[in-house]
Amino acid sequence: MATAHVVYATITGNNEDVADIITEQFEDLGVDVTETEISQTDVSVFNDVDICVVVPYTYDEGALPEEGLDFYEDLQELDLTGKVFGVAGSGDVFYEDDYNVAVDRFSEAFEKAHATKGTESVKINLEPDEEDIDALDKFTSALVAKIS
Repeated sequence: MATAHVVYATITGNNEDVADIITEQFEDLGVDVTETEISQTDVSVFNDVDICVVVPYTYDEGALPEEGLDFYEDLQELDLTGKVFGVAGSGDVFYEDDYNVAVDRFSEAFEKAHATKGTESVKINLEPDEEDIDALDKFTSALVAKIS
């Protein structure tokens, strides 16, 4: 059975919703999945799973979640060769060029850790709607397909 770990950071609750949608989809696909909040999670959890997912928020003008800075730094030091990753996140298009940049930064961190990108990242404006839920279902299915 495939295994996955979904780590999220949230202020408004939107990214927790995104993480819950991904986690439920993994369960529907028969994946053994764990979901945790970033400040309560050591990056080493990714050593023990097939699929690694981060759902970060972007703070203010392009900043990473403060409670996730250590996680972000430590992630780049791991060797995740053979692991598949995906990054999704909720942001606010109000921030224009800084919209959801934490999603891109976490993607780059996974690449530095030699993980395999399972699918394109998903960026959601504010809370997930039906269209976003469909995109997250495709995102999750693509991650599972990548390890099969």
